[in-house]
Amino acid sequence: MVMQIQPTAPWRIGVDVGGTFTDMVLRDQSGALWVFKAPSVPADPSQGVMSVLARAADQLSIALSDLLGNCALFFHGSTVATNTILEKKGAKVGLLTTTGFRDSLEVRRGIRENMWDHRAPFPDVLVPRYLRQPVSGRLDKDGIELAPLALRDVDTAMEIFADEGVEAIALALINSYGNPTHEDAIAEHLNGHPWLSLSSRIAPIMGEYERTSTAVVNAYIAPKVVGYLRDLDSHLRDNGLARPILLLQSNGGAVSVEQVSEPPVNLVRSGPAAGVGALGLYSRAAGTDNLIAMEIGGTSCDVTLMGEGLVGVTDELIIDGYHLATPSVEIHTVGAGGGTIAHVDEAGLLHVGPQGAGAMPGPACYGQGGEQPTVTDAYMVLGRLRPGPYAGGSVILDDNLACLAIENKIAKPLGIPVEEAAAGIIRLLEQNLLHAVEHISIQRGHDPRRFTLVAAGGAGPMHGASVARSLGCSQAYVPRQAGAFCALGMLHTDIRQDYLQVHFDNLDTVDGGTLQQAFEPLAERAQAALAAEGFSGDKAMVQRELDLRYRGQLWSIRVALAADTFDPAAVRIAFDADHQRQYGHTQPGGTIEITALRVTARGLMDVSDPLPPAPSVKRSEPMALRQVYTDSSHGWQETPVFAGADLRPGFSQDGPMLVEELTTTVFVGPKDRLSVDAADNFMIEIGGAES
Repeated sequence: MVMQIQPTAPWRIGVDVGGTFTDMVLRDQSGALWVFKAPSVPADPSQGVMSVLARAADQLSIALSDLLGNCALFFHGSTVATNTILEKKGAKVGLLTTTGFRDSLEVRRGIRENMWDHRAPFPDVLVPRYLRQPVSGRLDKDGIELAPLALRDVDTAMEIFADEGVEAIALALINSYGNPTHEDAIAEHLNGHPWLSLSSRIAPIMGEYERTSTAVVNAYIAPKVVGYLRDLDSHLRDNGLARPILLLQSNGGAVSVEQVSEPPVNLVRSGPAAGVGALGLYSRAAGTDNLIAMEIGGTSCDVTLMGEGLVGVTDELIIDGYHLATPSVEIHTVGAGGGTIAHVDEAGLLHVGPQGAGAMPGPACYGQGGEQPTVTDAYMVLGRLRPGPYAGGSVILDDNLACLAIENKIAKPLGIPVEEAAAGIIRLLEQNLLHAVEHISIQRGHDPRRFTLVAAGGAGPMHGASVARSLGCSQAYVPRQAGAFCALGMLHTDIRQDYLQVHFDNLDTVDGGTLQQAFEPLAERAQAALAAEGFSGDKAMVQRELDLRYRGQLWSIRVALAADTFDPAAVRIAFDADHQRQYGHTQPGGTIEITALRVTARGLMDVSDPLPPAPSVKRSEPMALRQVYTDSSHGWQETPVFAGADLRPGFSQDGPMLVEELTTTVFVGPKDRLSVDAADNFMIEIGGAES
C-alpha cells in the first residue's frame, strides 16, 4: 500500500462499528488507501464513529470539516440493530393481528436452533399477550375477502396501546402476503403514527410466524435504530458531509437512510454483510472466485462463502432466537475473537468462549481493569504479539498482565505451564473456527479443499494458515487491510434493494408472457428505488429470480432468470444442480413448483481496485527476532518479525515468521511459505516451505 502525504480529493469513506473497534477506510481518487481505528463505544456507537473520524483528520493533518466536505460517498455499517435485539433495549410494541391468531408468536413452528435440545427455553416474545390485540376481518389464501375489516377493533386496541405506553405498532394479518388491502386500510386509519410496521410490506411471505416475527422485530428496533441513523446523518452533515450516508444492509448492498427507515430490520447484519464487497475485491486479486472469508474481530468470527463468484442470500435469519424473513447474506457467526474469554469449569475442563471481554475492559493485557484471560492474552504469552501500542496507539498491550491472567485463571487450576495453557486456548479457539467454516461449506454441499481461505479481521491472520491446513485448503489469503475488512468492503459495495411477491404456478406449464407480466410491478418498484438513489441506464441493473421447490417440499431454492428470455428447461437444470448440491439428490422428471417471484435492484458503483505499489527491488530484512511458541511440534523458536510496510510485491519467505501490520499481525508457521502478490496482499502456501 502506497501511503501519500495527503489523499487526493474527492474520496470515499467506509466506517464499520464492531464490538471492540470502530474501523475506518479512506480511499482517495488515485486508489490509495488509509486505515484508521478507534475503540467502539457500545453505549453510543456514534461516539466511536466521530472518534475514528477525528483520529483520521488528526493523522492526515486536515480539519474534520475538510475530511467530510471532500467525501463523495460515506458508507456506514453498524451493530445498532443487532445490539438493540440482543440487549432487549427496543421499543414497547403493540401487535394488531387477525382474531384468533394473537398467539402465533408463542406457538411458533416448534423450530429449534438445536433440534436435539428440547430443554432449552424459547426466547421471550417481544410483545406480551395483553398487547397482542385482535382485529376482526379475514382474507383467504388467495387474498379474497371473507369478512370485512373492523376498524372499530383497531380503535379499541389503540386505546389500550395509549394507556400502556406503546411506542411502535406491528401489523400482521392472516394471508396479508396475498392481499395487503386490510393492512393498508389500518395504516391509512392510523395515518400519522410514526412507527408502523406492516408485515405485507416488510416480509410478504406465506409463513405466518416468520412474517409476524419480522414485523414485530422491525417495530421493536425502529425507534432506536432510525433515530440513531438520522441523528448521525444530521451530525455528519453539520460537520461538512455533503450527501446522506449510505447504510450497509443484511443483503450485502447499501441504501440511503430514508429508504431503510421503514424496514430497519434489514440492518441486523449491517456490518458483516459488507464482507461481500471485500470478497469481490479479493477474488480478483487472488485469481479465484471460490473463497471462504473468516473474519475474526475482538468479539466474534463471521464466516462467508463465495462459490463461483456468488455469495448466497437467504431469507432465513435468526437473531437471538427470533426468526426473521429478511434478505441476508449467508453468514455463520460464532463467539470466537481476540477478546473471547477462556475459563476452567468445575470439572477442570478448559473452555474458550462464547463470552467476550468487549471493548471495555477488554483483554487483561489492555490494562483497563480486565482480569479474565482472553485469546489476545494467549497471543502475548506465546510471543505472537509484542507489548506496546496497537491500533494507532488506541490500546497499549502489557505482556505481564497477560501472563498473570492466564497463569492465575488457567495454568494453576490445570496444573500446567503457562505457555501450555496459552497454546491450549489457541487450539480450542481454532477448533471452534474450523467448525464454523465447516458449517457454511461442508454442511451446504461445498468441498472446502476447492476454496482459498481469506483470513481477515484483526485476529484472522493469526489463525488463517492453521485453519486452512485443517480444512485441506492449499492457500490462505491475508488482505493487507485485513483488520478493516468490512470497512474496505463497503467501498466496493453496490446499492441494493430486494423485492418479493408470492406467486404459485407450475414451472413446466406456466406461460412465459404471463410470468413476465407478473414480474412487472416488482421491476417498476425496483427501477423507481434506483432512480431515487440516482441510478439509471447501464448503472441500474434489475435481476429476476424464481423461488422453486419440488411438489410436496417445504423449502424453496432461488434460481436466477436470464434477462431477456424465460427458458423452463434451463431453469430446471439450474434448480436440479443446486438441489443436488444442497440435499444430495434430485427428482428426475418431478413436478417443480414456483412459489415466489423475486427482483433484485442494483445501483452499480464506479469502483476500481486499489492502486498496488511497485514490486520490491531489494530484499526486506526483519526488524527484530523474537522467541515465539510456534506449535506443539516445534515449541519455542527464534522467529523473524517483519514490518508489513517494508514488504512489497515479490517478497517471499518460509515460516516461521510474523508480519506486523497497522491493523493486524500475520502468523506463518514453520511449514508454510508467505509471499506478497501483485495486489500487495499476503498469500500463504500451506506446507509450501522449502526446507
